[in-house]
Amino acid sequence: MTTEKTTYAPEELKRISDSFEGKEPRELIKWAIEEFFPDISLTCSFGGISGMVLLDMVMKTNKDVEVFYLDTDFLFPETYALKEEVARKYGFQPVAYKSRLTPAEQAAQYGNALWARDPDLCCELRKVEPNIMALAGKRAWITGIRRDQSKTRGEIGLVEWDTQFNNVKINAVAAWTEKDVWDYIFKNNLSYNPLHDQNYPSIGCTYCTKAVAPGADPRSGRWQGFDKDECGIQLGSESISVNVDKN
Repeated sequence: MTTEKTTYAPEELKRISDSFEGKEPRELIKWAIEEFFPDISLTCSFGGISGMVLLDMVMKTNKDVEVFYLDTDFLFPETYALKEEVARKYGFQPVAYKSRLTPAEQAAQYGNALWARDPDLCCELRKVEPNIMALAGKRAWITGIRRDQSKTRGEIGLVEWDTQFNNVKINAVAAWTEKDVWDYIFKNNLSYNPLHDQNYPSIGCTYCTKAVAPGADPRSGRWQGFDKDECGIQLGSESISVNVDKN
């Protein structure tokens, strides 16, 4: 079987991204699924509210799109419960990707409570490496990152080339605000992680996530005590030339 190559020059990738500015995220999701399916995945942490919105949009577009999450072994019970709840609701099976090391093996190799000493390494082992496994062979992935979430995300495009995972990253709700996301959730009666109602605006692993004071930076509850506000997954995007296999 021959494989047709689709090449995105830098200006073409930017043109695609710019063409969806001001449009509804569902339009971008529809385009991305038509362009890349079945080699496209949605990442959903079952912690962030953007992921719940994107899950609803993807399920309403094509229920056969793979939905994966990174099971660090340290997720909140509320996160696991939400995963099961929405899996039943939409009728799909989320795919878990885990570290090659169990928590006990990690402790034996790197010492106890690695997250408290070297959170970058802990994230590398339990999130970045599993994310690489999740995206192996994928030409694109849909993420829930938004420009209003942090300074490091303020300039992200709607469509980018991900240099870390060597594929196209679809940031479908990048231009939405937190209010936009909540409005969609309430309008469509979507489930969300109940920790949001307990002052957890950003939810990750149990050891590295704290509640924040009302009005504080939503990311300030992550990795407290460290100069760190990203796990390392969302920092590899550029608008550069892309070669994409198109079946």
